[in-house]
Amino acid sequence: MPEEVKEERWNRFMQLQQQISAERLQEKVGREITVLVDEVDEEGAIGRSMADAPEIDGAVYLNGETRVKPGDVVRVKVEHADEYDLWGTRV
Repeated sequence: MPEEVKEERWNRFMQLQQQISAERLQEKVGREITVLVDEVDEEGAIGRSMADAPEIDGAVYLNGETRVKPGDVVRVKVEHADEYDLWGTRV
């Protein structure tokens, strides 16, 4: 199979996957989820929901949340979502 056909199919597949992921994550906006904190810096914390694997799935960003440490488990209200990631506030 020609490389350009493979690439075109891959691109179509990835577009569809992004749409599915965005729709799935959009359903979480307004809900509370449990988040495991992975890292914290001066801008805030980054974690993942309990159903997500590190380095594979998207992240949950807690902008401005610096009072947590890696390993903490916190409740977060999801305020925004894109194709792969969530943004929220600790509750």
